[in-house]
Amino acid sequence: MNSSDDDFDTDHPFDEDDTSLEAQVWQLLLLINPGDDDAALQQFAAYRDAVGDMHDDEVDVAQVVGQVADWRATFHVDAEDTHALVQAIDELGARWNLAIDWNGDPDDDDFHAHVDAEELLAIAYDNLAPHGYTLWLRDTDDESFAGWMTLSRDVEPMRELARELGVHLRLGSEAG
Repeated sequence: MNSSDDDFDTDHPFDEDDTSLEAQVWQLLLLINPGDDDAALQQFAAYRDAVGDMHDDEVDVAQVVGQVADWRATFHVDAEDTHALVQAIDELGARWNLAIDWNGDPDDDDFHAHVDAEELLAIAYDNLAPHGYTLWLRDTDDESFAGWMTLSRDVEPMRELARELGVHLRLGSEAG
């Protein structure tokens, strides 16, 4: 495969038996951008730029993917910033015309005084599930929450791919 982004084949960029890190990252981007191959392709090009000539074992896939897809297909917010969490999840859900019923008015500061991030993540998870989407959280090394959404039918492929990539994931309902 030619490493030039200009030559990247958007229909079948990797052989289905390809287990290279790039092929796995491509699969991850397809899963977190369901039905939006153009966005996945843009994020993949940004991923390639970000990792440059780094050796595969030097790449922190979760961090780089989170960086290149932030607020488009992923989120990463401080655990105490419930305003940013609601905004990030609402932004991701809007891609598929999904609105979360937060059980209150998230524009009201009083609402945020009575909820924590774990509760909001559980609410979002429960709101997305009936529409066929799953909210995922990935482990972070600090007091923050990071994750993405996939189609619910892709739960097992996501679990398997995350395991292969060394990304520790849990369901949004398991935030606590």
